[in-house]
Amino acid sequence: MAFHSINGRSVAYRLLGANVNPLVVLAHPLGMSQAVWDDVIPALLSRYRVLTWDLPGHGASQAVSDEQITPADLAAEALALAELAGAERFHFAGTSIGGVVGQQLIAAHGDRLLSATLTNTGAVIGNPELWNTRAGRVRQEGLAALSEEIVPRWFAPTAFEASPALKTGWCTQMGRGDDESYAQLCEMLGRDTFTGKLSGKSALHKVVPNKVKVQLFGGSEDLATPPATLEALAAELDDAPLEIFDSVGHVPSVEAPALFAQKLLGVLATDLGDVANHGVAYATGLETRKQVLGDAHVERSTANANSLDAPFQQMITRLAWGELWSNDDLTRRERSMITTGILAALGREELTLHLKTAQRIGLTEAELRQVLMHVAIYGGVPAANHAFALAKELGWGE
Repeated sequence: MAFHSINGRSVAYRLLGANVNPLVVLAHPLGMSQAVWDDVIPALLSRYRVLTWDLPGHGASQAVSDEQITPADLAAEALALAELAGAERFHFAGTSIGGVVGQQLIAAHGDRLLSATLTNTGAVIGNPELWNTRAGRVRQEGLAALSEEIVPRWFAPTAFEASPALKTGWCTQMGRGDDESYAQLCEMLGRDTFTGKLSGKSALHKVVPNKVKVQLFGGSEDLATPPATLEALAAELDDAPLEIFDSVGHVPSVEAPALFAQKLLGVLATDLGDVANHGVAYATGLETRKQVLGDAHVERSTANANSLDAPFQQMITRLAWGELWSNDDLTRRERSMITTGILAALGREELTLHLKTAQRIGLTEAELRQVLMHVAIYGGVPAANHAFALAKELGWGE
């Protein structure tokens, strides 16, 4: 866990995975912490970089003072952390109040999003009277006292049957939160809604310029945001796709992490369109090329192109970086090893670039050694000798 100061307040976050992979930002529900993603993250890391954080007064993040907090404030935290990670655009997934953060990003910062997955949330959640009453009770009684009443509403009965300690664990976690921060967020949920603010912002199932690819998930046993609440949100998002998980409550990342990870990976996968007939959009390839090779290299290549080779640069961006490197059938780590091996065997000039790329992606010394030893056997010892020497010049090895 690390900490970053945002608007004078310390925010606890985790940033995991290779920096060449697309970034996924995950936002947790009210009263919980970034730990809700612990069983989902391992399934993402081979293909994505993952950023999670604790909301104000939750987990290890500093509490708010008595100023009014808004969805824009929470979205600003997500954007600041994405900037810290060096990501101009990113995928977002949020549950409950985390989904409210996602709605704010869709409404005001859609150009920053590659996709938005909203779970167990709504354009309107509950009503002002409910939230203001809870805020008052939290200030008077404290989170520890109210946790025994609130936590059972988060999970389906089957979750408690499968894990008898689940309630006690999350009651303990909730009780450690800051009362005033929780109360402020309750009042925000009663005050700030997204009715009428999301139409025209989303794209159904695919990437469309100036629109966000959106997917909604909910739980059949969710008492806090029942399926009807998700259906209303889907309508606000121009009938965005919605799937309800059977026998799941309010927090699918905790109750059904394997299922949720599988569904989320499906949303995150790059939309390659009808590759056979129409190819991949140039923008898709350019995004991937920048992530893998770095903005500076791509900008140099683009700047150096003239009338002779500009069409060639566009072609390799669409083909190599769009149709190959953007495809999720292989991870970028696997593609790096394949590419490095082929270039080493052929003795091509771009071997230097891809040895540097292998470092960015996070290949280990042992992995590179095995790639080049394969080159020696199947491509020739001289080719491997040259590749080993070049790698050592670039700082590989001790």
